[in-house]
Amino acid sequence: MSFLSRRLYRAFSTSTAATAQATGNLESVFKDIYRERNLKRLVQKFKKSSELDRFRTKTGIYEETVRRLASAKRFRWIEEILEEQKKYKDISREGFAVRLISLYGKSGMFDHAFKVFDEMPDQKCERSVLSFNALLGACVNSKKFDKVEGFFSELPSKLSVEPDLVSYNIVIKGLCDMGSMDSAVGMLDEMEKKSLEPDLITFNTLLNGYYTSGRFLDGEKIWGRMEKKNILPDIRSYNAKIGLVEEMQTKGIKPDGYSFNALIKGFCNDGKVDEATNWYGKMRENDCSPDKLTFATLVPLYCEKGSFDQAFELCKEIFNRKCLVDEVLLQNAVDGLVKGGKVVEAKKLVQLGNSNSYRRYNLKIPTDK
Repeated sequence: MSFLSRRLYRAFSTSTAATAQATGNLESVFKDIYRERNLKRLVQKFKKSSELDRFRTKTGIYEETVRRLASAKRFRWIEEILEEQKKYKDISREGFAVRLISLYGKSGMFDHAFKVFDEMPDQKCERSVLSFNALLGACVNSKKFDKVEGFFSELPSKLSVEPDLVSYNIVIKGLCDMGSMDSAVGMLDEMEKKSLEPDLITFNTLLNGYYTSGRFLDGEKIWGRMEKKNILPDIRSYNAKIGLVEEMQTKGIKPDGYSFNALIKGFCNDGKVDEATNWYGKMRENDCSPDKLTFATLVPLYCEKGSFDQAFELCKEIFNRKCLVDEVLLQNAVDGLVKGGKVVEAKKLVQLGNSNSYRRYNLKIPTDK
């Protein structure tokens, strides 16, 4: 091996080793953050790790950390870690600013999201349709529906941007969430006039809005428009329909937990215990695991209708599956069992709540006052 070859080999080997070490170090940082249960220490570790350039390129760790803090309603700490990001050079990149806008929006902190958007020119950061869409998304996620249409009509001319398919889909989602279905369809019409082709997301949003609001004939019209455009429905499309499971099965589409939950919730809303129980059984037969929504829907109905044995069995299933549910759900079940004369069963739930290994619930037997 020549002298030059040896020099190149050593340089390459050193560079490769350094890269591998850095990757390993970053993975160690991620594991440490993911495993940290103390939220105050989590914030401290996140801020310290943000000093690493490569750390700031990883969107997933940002989303997971903010999600955890939002779930615990630690909004001040969300502000602390996200505002900290503005001191880095990355804030001049639109993609990084969009990340902050989106994270604030998902946390329901719209004013903070708008502030990031508003400050972008001062940070020498371009504002394109990408950040425009992020702001619209923050409106919808923060349930600031009154602002969506205003931003959509006013900002494009100010920013010299043209709304795209994503823009329209976000606005349609906001209008559907508001229950303004006619306005949402108006947006679909406007898209087509501007030669913007709606996609499956557009139609699924409208289908879900119509079917869940009971406007089934209007939903069928949207389904017809979707078929005319040769857009094939997916499992979410069928999930929006009443009687969707039977239709999916005849078409050879395997229903998922979301499908069964939609049906169970529909029957529970109508107070139909037997039908809801029947679909819960079919859910289990199809190897679909019940989740938080399943239990949160069925347990209150069973208690309300006096089906205390079924409520008790479902609550035991919650603990067997280590499913994280709201404490109030279990406490209401305990109260209902006691009221229904099932004191032994109620005490068993209190015991399970206080002694299980995955989450402690501070359940109590109600006392007569």
